[in-house]
Amino acid sequence: MPLSSPTTSTYTVSDRNLALELVRVTEAAAIQSFSWIGRGKKNEADNAAVEGMRHAFDTVAISGTVVIGEGEMDEAPMLYIGEKVGSGGPKMDIAVDPLEGTNLTAKNLPNAITVVALAEEGKFLHAPDIYMDKIAIGPNYPEGIIDIDNSIETNLRNLAKAKKVDVSEITLSALDRDRHQEMIAKAREVGVRVKLLSDGDVAGIIATCIPDSNVDIFIGSGGAPEGVLAAAALRCFDGQMQGRLLFEDQSQIDRAQTMSEGDPQRKLFLEDMASGNVLFSATGVTTGDILKGVQWRGNYVWTNSLVTRSRSKTVRFVNARHNILAKPMDIK
Repeated sequence: MPLSSPTTSTYTVSDRNLALELVRVTEAAAIQSFSWIGRGKKNEADNAAVEGMRHAFDTVAISGTVVIGEGEMDEAPMLYIGEKVGSGGPKMDIAVDPLEGTNLTAKNLPNAITVVALAEEGKFLHAPDIYMDKIAIGPNYPEGIIDIDNSIETNLRNLAKAKKVDVSEITLSALDRDRHQEMIAKAREVGVRVKLLSDGDVAGIIATCIPDSNVDIFIGSGGAPEGVLAAAALRCFDGQMQGRLLFEDQSQIDRAQTMSEGDPQRKLFLEDMASGNVLFSATGVTTGDILKGVQWRGNYVWTNSLVTRSRSKTVRFVNARHNILAKPMDIK
């Protein structure tokens, strides 16, 4: 029997095509940033990725608005919040991190990636550039196994029980930050392995959905915009994630209230951060847990990307060889 009717809606067909166009956007950003790997210049690497991504969007058939980007208009010359991109088409909200892991790229460390997520207009949380507390696991677990309001010990033991393994077989991933020292100490007391990341919590959260990464759970605070991007990915992977915005003062709370509806201090679930039909793409810059980095030999560049849609839950890994002589981009 066929898996589905041969009749496919126009939206679904264009949706599939758009997912592949999205890969070209993250590929362009990764290729542009390649020359800055290991050169100790994170700003130059970021600017190159932004330039590549922005120009690639010019060919994508959408009317897009950046809602998660490189800052406000007066803070970032390209891919700022509110910027319009695309060559025309359906209205879409865009979440981008042109180079997640600028330090990783500058130091030639693992897990630098370029990231884009798309959703229908109004489907992404408009998150201010503040911190967000996060907890995430991969797919195939019952709902309620993790809860951001539970203790670290409870979450880890519940996850081990759901996996039917001893807690000592669980691997927790977290950013290596002073603010996480107490949480890491408690996790180690429970008996789990701890994998510390110098940067890159979007890649760290996605790793919970990649069996080969051997990461079971991500816990800790990081950027709120990165939290929305990670939520978009987990919607497509069918993982679980919760978050809560962390405010330093009332002005930040007031700012958040102007950007999104609802109590800004509430517990956020995946659907609060990324709802509707979501498309997600990431390309490796430096080789890491989920993707291989850019490789360059002569006139050819190899990239490794993943692209997925929340509608189908299909995850495609795309290996591409690019002939730079035929690419309409200025590689520095």
